This record gives sequence, C-alpha cells and structure tokens, in this order.
Amino acid sequence: MLEYILMAVPAIFIALSIVYAYKTVAVGKITRKKAVLSQIIAFGLVSITCLAFSLVAFAAEPEAAAEAASTGDLNMGISMLAAALATGISGIGGGIAVGGAAPAAIGATSEDPKAFGKALIFVALGEGVALYGLLVSILIISKF
Repeated sequence: MLEYILMAVPAIFIALSIVYAYKTVAVGKITRKKAVLSQIIAFGLVSITCLAFSLVAFAAEPEAAAEAASTGDLNMGISMLAAALATGISGIGGGIAVGGAAPAAIGATSEDPKAFGKALIFVALGEGVALYGLLVSILIISKF
C-alpha cells in the first residue's frame, strides 16, 4: 500500500502546482512567465524526489541492486531515461521554435502571399528539432 502512496505523491504535487499557477495567474498576482518558471521548478523537484526514492530503495536492498546490475536492468532503465529526456527536451525546443516562427510566418504571409513558401520552411525547421529527438530516442530504445 505504501508503494501506491509513494507513486501518487509526485502526481499530486504536480497537480497542486498546476492549480496554484492557474489561480495566481487568473487573479493577476503573478505573470505567465513566473507561472511557467514555477512549473519548471515543481517538475525539477518532483524529478529529484523520484530519483532520491529510487536511490534509497536500491540502497535499502543491495541484493536487488546487484541483481539489477548483473541482468542489465539498470542499463536499460538509464537508456529509457535518456530516450525520454531526448524526446522531451527536443519537443520543448521544437515547441518554442514553432511558437516563435509560426506567428511570424502568418504575419509575413498576410502581407505578401508570395512569402508563404519561405515562411513555411522556418516553421518546418523548428518541427525538425522535435523529430530528430524522437529519432534519437528510437535509436536508443532499439539498442535494447
């Protein structure tokens, strides 16, 4: 039962931080940039907490840690973490790039319809970053 509670704690913490950020922005106490920063900090704290729980679990049972290392489960777990980070960070970067390029492309197209092809290339370059991260994660996962 304790395992289920420990698995629910990060989800509850993230949900509460989302509700807090939404309400404070709606009331006007903080700006959107500060709300995004608070979400990033909350995600970092949850990630560090989950990593600490797993390290404590491995330290509490050295036999299980030795068995996981001998069977390659530890390497597979780290590779899955690397694949998730590659996809997540490249997706965030691609979203930021498209978020800046798409409105500019729409504005350029509304002023000069001939600029559509050039503007579309810049939007596609931003999306390409996310696709490259996805391909890297597929390569990492297919290795195991």
